[in-house]
Amino acid sequence: MRNILVLLVALILCSCNNENKSKTLKAGNYRVVLAVQDNEELPFNIEVTSSNTLKIFNAEEVIEVDEIQYRNDSIFIMAPVFEGYFAGVFEGDNIKGNFIKESLDRVVPFKAQFSNAKRFVTKDEALENITGTWETVFSQGITGDEYIAKGIFKQEGETVTGTFRTTTGDYRYLQGVMDGNTMRLSTFDGAHAFLFTAKVTDSTMEGTFYSGNHWKEPFVAKRNANYELPSANDLTFLQEGYNSVEFSFPDATGNIVSLKDERFKDKVVIVQIMGTWCPNCLDESKYYADFYNKNKDKGIEIVALAFEYAKTKEIAFNRINRLKSKIGIDYAVLLAQYGTSDKKKAQEKLPMLNHILSYPTSIFIDKTGKVRKIHTGFNGPATGEKYKEFKVEFEGFVEELLSE
Repeated sequence: MRNILVLLVALILCSCNNENKSKTLKAGNYRVVLAVQDNEELPFNIEVTSSNTLKIFNAEEVIEVDEIQYRNDSIFIMAPVFEGYFAGVFEGDNIKGNFIKESLDRVVPFKAQFSNAKRFVTKDEALENITGTWETVFSQGITGDEYIAKGIFKQEGETVTGTFRTTTGDYRYLQGVMDGNTMRLSTFDGAHAFLFTAKVTDSTMEGTFYSGNHWKEPFVAKRNANYELPSANDLTFLQEGYNSVEFSFPDATGNIVSLKDERFKDKVVIVQIMGTWCPNCLDESKYYADFYNKNKDKGIEIVALAFEYAKTKEIAFNRINRLKSKIGIDYAVLLAQYGTSDKKKAQEKLPMLNHILSYPTSIFIDKTGKVRKIHTGFNGPATGEKYKEFKVEFEGFVEELLSE
């Protein structure tokens, strides 16, 4: 697969001609379509604001992109923070190529058309309205794959926005349409490309979830205004016989950091289990970075443990440093694992935990070094009220620990 990736980039570079050497992005709107399974298309919209900047739109989310390179008639657009990139060639004002994630050997074809076209093109008027809460099950009846979720949607006319919350996080900002009785929702955040399609009645939906072109699974849902997921504070816990956490991992300078270091003595500590490839971790890291910068003088420390699927230590630290620089992280980010993000292998690095169920997971430690709470997953800003509730709970609990 590595050879295929090299060949793809080489072909793009070699497809140049003298006439197009000065070609750059035309300012304006584009409709981008990723090719997924079952001949389905995953669309999203971008706005090119200059030859070197553009914006990606997902409902209320706007992602700023400022890493764009041109080589002859080829263009390379690097996703912000994450490792994925678009490699394409110009076809007039349009672009054709692939979205590539080298560490995972994944290649997804794409087309970007210079157009004001909507995200999804509809054929019929909306016959259903999915505004409300939906009790959802993904991969129902499939042993080892089944999991529950909570769909939260708002529909105005044919336009639908919202997200699916799971026990470990959320599927971020989803945007789409109701076309007749067919729901279509998508998001692209630079790391994940998600498409949800479903047939809908007034009280049920049955559909398919696509992740890029490498994964799909079925889901079913029913209206349930009172549906709630299990508490995120009860899913991960310490094994019997433990009341604390221990680890020793390197930072980007090669220093080995442990909770026994003087910097953590007599302080409230939050250990963040995360990865630079993880959108929910990015949402959490943005919030933690801001919180830490405002409160680090109060006797609080945050230390992140990065579990990276980058294939070398050097690449893993490059991605850690890029994340820290992009969003202003001033707390320690340590490399706990590279070469895989496998949760079972991650749990081997932290054997005091019953499991690592989710990236991210946060461990709250009081001034005596005792674990007081473990919060699995993160409900990001796409979850609306749940995100606000999390911030109130988080800040209140930290204040409680600081006052002890």
